[in-house]
Amino acid sequence: MTLRGSVAIVGMGETPVGALPDQGSTELCAEAARLALLDAGLKKGEVDGLITCNPWVEPHLYHAEMFSEYMQIFPRFCMTLNAGGATSLTAVLRAASAIVTGVCDTVLITHGDNPRTGMTGAETGAKMTTTMNPQFELPYGVPLTNGYAMAGRAHMYEYGTTSAQLAQVAVSARKHASLNPAAEMRTPITVEDVLNSPVVADPLHALDCSLWSDGGAAVVVVGAERAKDFPNKPVYFLGCGEGHFHEHLFQARSLTTTAASESGPRAFAMAGMQPKDMDFAQVYDCFTPVVIMELEDLGFCAKGEGGGFVENGNIELGGPMPVNTHGGLLSHSHTGHPGSMFALTEAVTQLRGSGGERQVADAEVGLVHGQGGVLSSHATLILGTQASL
Repeated sequence: MTLRGSVAIVGMGETPVGALPDQGSTELCAEAARLALLDAGLKKGEVDGLITCNPWVEPHLYHAEMFSEYMQIFPRFCMTLNAGGATSLTAVLRAASAIVTGVCDTVLITHGDNPRTGMTGAETGAKMTTTMNPQFELPYGVPLTNGYAMAGRAHMYEYGTTSAQLAQVAVSARKHASLNPAAEMRTPITVEDVLNSPVVADPLHALDCSLWSDGGAAVVVVGAERAKDFPNKPVYFLGCGEGHFHEHLFQARSLTTTAASESGPRAFAMAGMQPKDMDFAQVYDCFTPVVIMELEDLGFCAKGEGGGFVENGNIELGGPMPVNTHGGLLSHSHTGHPGSMFALTEAVTQLRGSGGERQVADAEVGLVHGQGGVLSSHATLILGTQASL
C-alpha cells in the first residue's frame, strides 16, 4: 500500500502574524481553524479528525482534547503532536494514514501560538533551554542559538561556506516577503545589511536569525476521492518521509549533515520523483546555515555546494529553485512550533496558483521541509496538483 495520491488538502487558513497582543494561543489556533473550514466550505461538525501542537504560551497536557472541547467538535481521531518545526508535516502524514485506514474522513490540522507578546524574554529563554541536555549542554552555556551557530561554523570550516553566502539566504527570503502582503518584515535588505547587523552568536548576525511572532495556520485534509467536491483547487499528498538522528546536539552524528538526508529520499521515493522535479521548495529557515544544509541534504545540490547554490538568484523567484516564497521564518514570521504551518499553507497557495506577485509560474509540484530541536527531527512532504498524479 502507498499513501501517494490518497489524500488532498482542500482548505487552508492563516491568521495575521507579528505582534498580536489581543489574541492568545488558543484563540489564534481557533481563528486559523475557522478560516480553514471556511475556505473548505465545511462546518465544524463535519470534522471527525483533529491534530494540534502544544503551544509554548498556553500548554495543556491533552491539548487536542482541550481544543476539541473549546471548538465543540467531537472527533473520532484526536492527536497532539510535537516534533518542533517538523510537527506540521508529520501531522499531514498521520492525517493521511488515519483517512486511508478508515479511522476518520475529515482531518483538521491547526496550530497557533503567541510567543512574541505572550512571553517575556526570560520566559522565552527558559523554554528554549528545555531542548538542551541538563548534564552535558546546559552547564557549558549552549543555548539553542549557539547550537545552530556551531553547525554553521562547522559547515564554513568543512566546505568553505562564507558569511556572505549565509546572508544571501536572508536577502532572498526578504525579497519574497516584500511581495507578500501578509509577511511581517517586507523592507528589502542587502548582503551588507546582514553582515553589518549585530553578531548574535558567531557566525550568526541578527538578520541571519528568524523572527519571533504571534500567529496561527491550519489545513483541512480529506480523501482524494472527495477532493473535487470542495470549492478550491485540491492539493494532493504525493510523498512524505521522516528522519531522526538525535535529540541533543552533542549526540549528533555530524554538525553538517542532517536527517534531511534520510527524510528527503524517503519522500521522493514515495512520490516517485526527484529533486529536479520540484517547482519550488519551502524549507525550514530558523537560521540561514540551516537552509544551505537542508538544500544539500535534500538533494538540490551536492554536499558542500550549498553556499554557491544560494547565490546568483538560484533560490529566488525566476531562478531554478525558488525557496521560501512567502518569506520564511526569516521574514514572514516564526510563531514557535506552528512556524512550519505557514510553509505548508504557502505550498498550497502556490499549487493553487494564487500567490499573486510571488507566484511561481506553472507550479505543479512542490516540497516542504521542517525540522525541530537543534537539527533534530526532520520531515519532508511533497505536494502536487491533479496534473502531478
